Amino acid sequence: MPTDALDARIITLFTDQPRMSVLEASRTLQVARATVQARLDRMQRLGVISGWGPRVDPAALGYGVVAYCSLTISQDAGHAAVVRALEEIPEIQEIHTVSGESDLLARVAARSNSDLQRVIDSMVATGTIVRSSSVIVLNTHFEGRTLPLLQAASGAKPDAETVDPS
Repeated sequence: MPTDALDARIITLFTDQPRMSVLEASRTLQVARATVQARLDRMQRLGVISGWGPRVDPAALGYGVVAYCSLTISQDAGHAAVVRALEEIPEIQEIHTVSGESDLLARVAARSNSDLQRVIDSMVATGTIVRSSSVIVLNTHFEGRTLPLLQAASGAKPDAETVDPS
């Protein structure tokens, strides 16, 4: 198993306080600084921790509309060519190949509903999309929720000081 209860506590602490130093974390968790650093390094190497850095909120940039677009692609183009064409559109935040009626699922940010139409039109204009269907997010209750999954995978129980607020 790639993580244990201490790993979960370390990740939870850095999720709650991302600017905390390793030394501060070691004091808070009451373990050696070298232990915290070694575990962080190992989890990064294993891909458990996939990155460090600020998370940008599209709404704070003026992109308050979020939509999920189901896209049916031109089968002649192939997924790789479609993804290359779509990654040129900055409002597309995520693209996933999916099963079911459509081929791709895109998470899109837009300034307004009419701006969403512009983004959809730009996806279709690539010539790689045959059909699209969209749903607009009305309210987000939580997103990027990984701490409960980490705690379940590691066998850790959330403690009162480092609990996932979601």
